[in-house]
Amino acid sequence: MAGLDRYRWSGHSILMGRYPNDWQARDYVLSRFGKKEKAALDAYRQYISEGVEQGKRPELVGGGLNRSLGGWAEVKALRRLGIGDPADDRILGSGEFVEQIIKEADARLRSRLLPKDYPSKIKQVIITICKEERVNIKELLSGSRRRPVTAARLRIAQKLVEELGVPLAETARQLGVSTPAISLSLARAAKRKVS
Repeated sequence: MAGLDRYRWSGHSILMGRYPNDWQARDYVLSRFGKKEKAALDAYRQYISEGVEQGKRPELVGGGLNRSLGGWAEVKALRRLGIGDPADDRILGSGEFVEQIIKEADARLRSRLLPKDYPSKIKQVIITICKEERVNIKELLSGSRRRPVTAARLRIAQKLVEELGVPLAETARQLGVSTPAISLSLARAAKRKVS
């Protein structure tokens, strides 16, 4: 733990008094552990030691957001293909809580990021490509993996994401699949183009 005390880029080192930092509320945090600085530092150090002894706790690893993307296996698969999360935001809580937060955030983001005519453009792209590929829209939205359906879904995703700039999550919602499924499809298609 002594190494962590001296690690400049950690809030812990600031709490331990090794480095000053005006923007970190050191006194406030330490006040939660004791009234006098020495006692607070001892209590804080004890608190950290007990946490370290607990080891890696699954409920605190990866964050609910990563789990909602399909778990670490999905995240690792995306990383192997060179696709990373645009951010590594952590949402801790039950799956229900995570879904609620994501839905609320998605609604706000959609209203800010998507122009008002996007829904009609998205619908038109889906209708046009489904006609060209002779795919039923209901089957497309069912998540079917039949070859003509996946081909149509890929073309639609490419058009929406790469040409119209529709976010991956919105594209996935419109196509009835998960965000990682869209990411993987686009990455594979890009890889095939390069080869």
